[in-house]
Amino acid sequence: MFKVTAKQGRARAGEFLTDRGTIQTPVFMNVATQAAIKGGLSGIDLVSAGCRVALANTYHLHIRPGDELIRKMGGLHKFMAWDGPILTDSGGFQIFSLSGLRKISEDGVTFNSHVDGRRIFMSPEDSIRIQANLGADIVMAFDECVGIPATRDYVETSCARTYRWLVRCKEVCQGCQGDGPTQALFGINQGALFKDIRISHMKRIAELDLPGYSIGGLSVGETTEQMYEIIETVEEHMPYDRPRYLMGVGTPQNIIEAVARGIDFFDCVMPARNGRHGRLYTCGGSINILNERFKEDAGPIDENCACHVCRTFSRAYLRHLFKAGEILAKRLAVMHNLYFYNTLMAKIRESIITGKFDVSRGRFS
Repeated sequence: MFKVTAKQGRARAGEFLTDRGTIQTPVFMNVATQAAIKGGLSGIDLVSAGCRVALANTYHLHIRPGDELIRKMGGLHKFMAWDGPILTDSGGFQIFSLSGLRKISEDGVTFNSHVDGRRIFMSPEDSIRIQANLGADIVMAFDECVGIPATRDYVETSCARTYRWLVRCKEVCQGCQGDGPTQALFGINQGALFKDIRISHMKRIAELDLPGYSIGGLSVGETTEQMYEIIETVEEHMPYDRPRYLMGVGTPQNIIEAVARGIDFFDCVMPARNGRHGRLYTCGGSINILNERFKEDAGPIDENCACHVCRTFSRAYLRHLFKAGEILAKRLAVMHNLYFYNTLMAKIRESIITGKFDVSRGRFS
């Protein structure tokens, strides 16, 4: 399902084949948590933003409107009018972020819904079945995301349980195609900042011969240097012929440096979240459109950007929309930021293919 088409150092360009199209990597997955991009964007808008993969949230969609309802509506692709590939996370990160509202056991996790407080149990098997109902092209294994810092004893216990959960996920997913397209199961490497645990866990999950592998449990309290060290440590033991996904990490600089360390897939809420608050990305760095200096600025957000927002509206107009509290402000800002991210990934891919990644590495962001 995956092949590396070009390489420079550890940086890779590749192709991941799904039933809904080929994903060119490295790729940024646009986060549509509840089947929509926060900021007023629909699945149709993702096309104009250059999106290649959308990411939806298993936990949130299970809570509301319910995965069974989405299945009856023809699956998530039809539900949100998006024809491209979709990855669904397992719901693990959201459940474990509930902290005092959940209880972990070998069977799974019992937690309270953040919507109405009702008690819900989710097992690894449940998570995979929910993702099958959603009809995702790539499904994530159920795991525990351990916060940093964490004790060695707890991390060892958690990783052992996460491995056993992964085995159970694989057993269920072998028959999870149902009436829809084939679904690819990605395993998740955990281990906090303990390099030996990370390596041991990665070796064990690699033996399961899964379609893809992820590095989880980062961007949760560690320094940037620590994150890069863990990526380098784990990457060496990840199968070469499978896609590698760094979960939840996503400043432009983080992405560039992770690509240089062999990562293929990325996701992050940052471009949409920052856009909704007026933080916009440009080739010269990010800007705060709310600043007074943009009040009479007739230029586009980024003179080098070809998105609809930059071709149509001025910085002064966008600042006015934010100051006036208009919903359009958030929509235009998020549209631009997602276009910036997807264009960045296209430039990175091209630079690897042409052998210029090392030369261009410091100029992308």
